[in-house]
Amino acid sequence: MQQETKCIEAGYTPKNGEPRMIPIVQSTTFKYDTSADMGKLFDLEAEGYFYSRLQNPTNDMVAAKIAALEGGSAAMLTSSGQAATFFSVFNIAGAGDHVIASSTIYGGSFNLFNVTMRKMGIDFTFVDPECSDEELEAAFKPNTKAVFGETIANPALIVFDIERFAKAAHKHGVPLIIDNTFATPINCRPFEWGADIVTHSTTKYMDGHDSTVGGAIVDSGNFDWMAHADKFPGLCTPDESYHGITYAEKFGKEKAYITKATVQLMRDLGAVPSAINCYILNLGLESMAVRVQRHCENAQKVAEFLNNNENVSYVTYPGLTGDKYYDRAKKYMPNGTCGVISFGVKGGRKTAEEFMKNLKLAIIATHVADAHTCVLHPASSTHRQMTDEELLAGGVKADMVRLSVGIENVNDIIADLKQALEAAKN
Repeated sequence: MQQETKCIEAGYTPKNGEPRMIPIVQSTTFKYDTSADMGKLFDLEAEGYFYSRLQNPTNDMVAAKIAALEGGSAAMLTSSGQAATFFSVFNIAGAGDHVIASSTIYGGSFNLFNVTMRKMGIDFTFVDPECSDEELEAAFKPNTKAVFGETIANPALIVFDIERFAKAAHKHGVPLIIDNTFATPINCRPFEWGADIVTHSTTKYMDGHDSTVGGAIVDSGNFDWMAHADKFPGLCTPDESYHGITYAEKFGKEKAYITKATVQLMRDLGAVPSAINCYILNLGLESMAVRVQRHCENAQKVAEFLNNNENVSYVTYPGLTGDKYYDRAKKYMPNGTCGVISFGVKGGRKTAEEFMKNLKLAIIATHVADAHTCVLHPASSTHRQMTDEELLAGGVKADMVRLSVGIENVNDIIADLKQALEAAKN
């Protein structure tokens, strides 16, 4: 099946007389005839459900659809994108271990790694995604367990060189984890370029309607954990909490990683989405292919408009000819990148604030990647405590606006931007 078809058909095939839509199994608990039947589930000797904190049929159907879209062997859903990011790393790294991450990843992920997970004893080295091969090589340590990056960085819109980082990671016997939230599997499938694990904030384009927070982790099934058993004892040595099961031996490289994350991390940390949230997510997934195409078409036209507007100082969008990442975007995402644009308003912070105030169609929100056109001026909102000099040092210019182009009529979006830019300069 092609991606557009998978968005609708993958993950659930109703039998004769069964509901067309995935059923909402709104139950915490599942009944069994004997203790022996349930015991097989607790021993991981049989497949099934016994408590929704670990697994739920609705959730699993939606996870299977996302796995199919990414071309992975297994997937799990989490209660948020942050939980997915955390689980993806914590599943293979613990106290005393080391992880390499791109320095331009989403700020929430950066804080998770640099603050919270450091408190757990995990060391992180942040590398410039444009670092030289020598600098990347120097970042690896004997205790490195993974490399982490984003297909398209939020909000810097840097396109990550997946293939180069995958080769470096595999040279050192560790997996590459890619956050594919902005590109979605419609525009990029990182596994085809060597990535091993993919994460998503499903809150963004996958849901697409500001309806439900969620996250996903997908395993390619390609990384051979047993070939690097000394690096990954959690997967390659017995887990006494499950009677000595060794995940990589019992479930193979196709299911070991997701099985461990589900039965161990979700069991203990409980960041599980509800069945109704997964049902809502599935509604978004069914239209994702057509929405993403429209987002990209609209964003391309908006970026070209802004690039030629006298009131705009710069535009960052990988789809623009001449953008620093244009060629790389064409390699990894030939059919489009995303609907997010960063641009500067001439006149600095005050003019950018005036521009925001005069918008009529676009809404001011911290969110991105949904059907509505959303804007955010970091200098007056998320970064308002910082001076212009501090903003510049942090890579956020005082005049920068982050624009998430929606799926409204593009002429209406452009007209709104045009009138707000004109009003701001007066």
